[in-house]
Amino acid sequence: MMDAPKTKPASVLFVCTLNAVRSPMAAGLLRVLKGREIYVESAGVEAGALDPLAVEVMAEIGIALNAHRPRRFEDLQDGSFDLVVALSPEAEAHALKLGRNSATQIEHWRTVDPTGVEGTAEQRKAAYRAVRDTLRRQIAARFG
Repeated sequence: MMDAPKTKPASVLFVCTLNAVRSPMAAGLLRVLKGREIYVESAGVEAGALDPLAVEVMAEIGIALNAHRPRRFEDLQDGSFDLVVALSPEAEAHALKLGRNSATQIEHWRTVDPTGVEGTAEQRKAAYRAVRDTLRRQIAARFG
């Protein structure tokens, strides 16, 4: 859904399945890029446990995620966002259901879940870096 009109939102919610890897990474990246201009949050369909590899690969580029506490859509103080970016099919389905009766714009960015990658520690870390770098490119393209 990346070809939707590219309006500049005042608030963005990134959502994924567990709010443990992809959505906190994306939120951290956008906060660094546009945090003074755009209110940014993240949530999941379910609240998982923050993934230490996500924390590690974000720290490599100077973004701290260690204070992030995974939460669900329902845990958000304010459920009203101009744009919801779903990073997993489960999150997209949930966002579409919740956004039915609102003016919220919903985009789905197909994003690999790096938690399923097996191999050496370095191979696993490379998968997380690939997700981080893909999100960084998408965020720069979408938000400037």
